[in-house]
Amino acid sequence: MEWYEVYKSVGTGMENCLDVENMRNILSLSYYDLPSHLRTCLLYFSLFPEDYVIDNERLVWMWIAEGFIQSEKKRESLFELGESYFNELINRSMIQLVHKGCSDLIKYCRVHDMVLDLIHSLSSEENFVTILNDVHHTSPSKKVRRLSLQNGKVDHFAPQTTMSIQQVRSVVAFPFAINITPALQSFRILRVLDLQDSCLSESCNLNYLENLFHLRYLGLRNTHIAQLPEEIGNLRFLQTLDVKDNEITRLPSTVVQLRHLMCLRIEVCTRVPNGIGSLTSLEELSMLCIDDSTDIIEELGHLTQLRVLDISCQIEWNCILEKSLVKCLSKLQKIKSLYIWVHGECNLDDWITPQHLSRFGAAMGLPGCWFSTLPAWINSSLLLNLSFLSITVRELQQEDLEILGRLPALRDLHLEVDHRNIGILERFVFSSGSFPSLVHCGFSGYIGPFVFQEGAMPRIKSLRFTSHVREMREIADSFYLGLRNLPSLQLVAALFFSRGASKEVVEEAKAALRHEIEIHPNHPTLWIPS
Repeated sequence: MEWYEVYKSVGTGMENCLDVENMRNILSLSYYDLPSHLRTCLLYFSLFPEDYVIDNERLVWMWIAEGFIQSEKKRESLFELGESYFNELINRSMIQLVHKGCSDLIKYCRVHDMVLDLIHSLSSEENFVTILNDVHHTSPSKKVRRLSLQNGKVDHFAPQTTMSIQQVRSVVAFPFAINITPALQSFRILRVLDLQDSCLSESCNLNYLENLFHLRYLGLRNTHIAQLPEEIGNLRFLQTLDVKDNEITRLPSTVVQLRHLMCLRIEVCTRVPNGIGSLTSLEELSMLCIDDSTDIIEELGHLTQLRVLDISCQIEWNCILEKSLVKCLSKLQKIKSLYIWVHGECNLDDWITPQHLSRFGAAMGLPGCWFSTLPAWINSSLLLNLSFLSITVRELQQEDLEILGRLPALRDLHLEVDHRNIGILERFVFSSGSFPSLVHCGFSGYIGPFVFQEGAMPRIKSLRFTSHVREMREIADSFYLGLRNLPSLQLVAALFFSRGASKEVVEEAKAALRHEIEIHPNHPTLWIPS
């Protein structure tokens, strides 16, 4: 039995010292039962404070920078291998998933207090991490290998005055400790530097950043910086550069020299230099802004290792750009996650997606990215792993809805339908057994009336939709939706359009929805904007 199951079976009697000691022994056995590579990855959690919610992608890129993730297969993605390590730690209950927001797509985690206590103890014994905070979880050795700065009020402590930090491999500084972060020239072999959410000022700036020749991971998200030094091109081994949530208008031209870069995260307002196509090791690029010509799109086509791509097009769209984008996307056969925002109409009918696509999102609302009808590549035999889909189609038929309903892994669906030119023709039926994995669902545009049969969407928790009252009355002759057939439903949000319908009929439609909510066994939360 896993240690966490034992922990839960003990109940609330953990104040018994014998129970606590037994639990620690069981937990210790669970730790030593891990393969050596997972033990190393687990110890790395000691860099983070108690109850800190950790983004799993941030963590995996740090593991890669430290060299914890090694692949024997030449073309295997280190990130995907690292994700498998993360999932195995989850499955062994060594770390806990944390759900943030309504979507389950982005994974966050935390470490249980008892596990963290064990990790701190083992980390101290092995001189794995030196922690500076109010509790003084410091390593007994004066030679520091990894430094976690969690609180700047630790006796006004200056790390460089009492311990050797020249051999430090990782520095993670949290906001309240940024004032005691050593100057960057103090480090000789630093591989990971993460200052996320800290305000960089005179007490901690990026001077001498270019001298960190061994740096693999640079995390500067939300650090209130407005530019990066031109000398960043000296960091030839850099694998991850995260500068999101800053007001950087343009990356230095020397960024294109970072040929080992695998992950580049920037803000939508940040422009990339010419030559971005030379970064052929990139696996993640978000957010790429296209604002002047087709050149950047053509360069994008050279980044054939991309797995994750977010694009924002800030220029007036036209058929030349459209063809260039479709041609580029067709070259990116390793793409698993793609989001596109376009200012103008963009027809993606000619794009054929890779079979391993797991997330696809296009800007909701017209104009924007759209398909004439549901594209042929959306079917259950091709897209076995598609878990997120946000799409706009000009026309939707009942058989299209049935195709979507057979996607085995689909958890989030946001569907916009534009029937303005052809009218709403029929009532859609969500049949029994359809959408077996769907958790969050949203319908907008001119989708028309619909009804849920018993057995449809067994896992749906949140449902958002627009309702055109006149069409519901004319086509369905009823406002009944069949919400009682959705056993997991917790939230319903409905926007009623009254065009062509009297006020009395609109109120009748709202009353019918409220009645379905009242008689539902879960009594879901209902939101109807005024």
